[in-house]
Amino acid sequence: MDFPQPLTRGQLIQRYKRFLADIVLEDGTEITAHCPNPGAMLGLNMPGLPVWVSRSPDPKRKLAHTLELVEVDGGLVGINTMHPNRLVAEALAHDVIPELTGYASHRREVNYGVASRVDFLLEAPDRPRCWLEIKNCHLRRTGTLAEFPDCVAARSTKHLRELEAMVAEGDRAVALFVVQRTDCDTFSACHDLDPAFARGLEAAAQVGVEVLVYACDITPSEVRIARAMTWAR
Repeated sequence: MDFPQPLTRGQLIQRYKRFLADIVLEDGTEITAHCPNPGAMLGLNMPGLPVWVSRSPDPKRKLAHTLELVEVDGGLVGINTMHPNRLVAEALAHDVIPELTGYASHRREVNYGVASRVDFLLEAPDRPRCWLEIKNCHLRRTGTLAEFPDCVAARSTKHLRELEAMVAEGDRAVALFVVQRTDCDTFSACHDLDPAFARGLEAAAQVGVEVLVYACDITPSEVRIARAMTWAR
C-alpha cells in the first residue's frame, strides 16, 4: 500500500479524546490531526515521539491531517487501524499470504453471524468458503513480542465466536493479525489486558479457527505485508 502523497514528519504533543492528536511539524507549524485508532496506543502516545502524518486534499474534511506512523526505538509503527484491510486486500490480490491463495473471489464486508460483517469472504468452486477476520496489532512491551489487544476488545472476542460457528458449519475460518511494526518476530494474545480475548483465541484455535500472524515492512512512503510471524501460545 503506497501512501498517495509523501508523509510529513513531526513530533507528538498529545493524543486525546482517542481520535485527536496535536502535533508540531518540523517547520514549526502546530496542527491537530485525526488519530484513526480507537485503542489505548500503549507506548505510542507519549509526548515528544516522532510521528508521520498524511494530508488529504479534500477541502470538506474537518481535519486535513491524519496520524499514520509513530517512531519508537528507531523503528516505524503503523497506528492507522483502517490500513490492515487494505493491506490484506493487496496481499490477497498478489498471493503474498500462501495460506490464503487459490480462491477465485475475495468479497469484503459480508454479513454473517449475529449482526456481524466479516472482513473478507474467500470463495472458490472446489473448496469450502473461508471467513477471514483481520485484526490490527501494534503493541510491543517487551523484547520482540507483539501483543493484541492493547485494551479490552469485546467486539474482537465476539468475532472469534462467529468464526467458530462458521467452522461448525463446515467452512474454513481464519483470524489474521496484521502487525504494523518492524521490530517483532513473535505474537501473543495479551492475557493481562484482556484475559477474555486471550482465552477466546485459544478456544477458537482448538475448534479449528486458524490463526495467522503477518508482519509488515514500513517506510514513510509505503506499508506492505511482508512475512509470517510465530504465534507464541
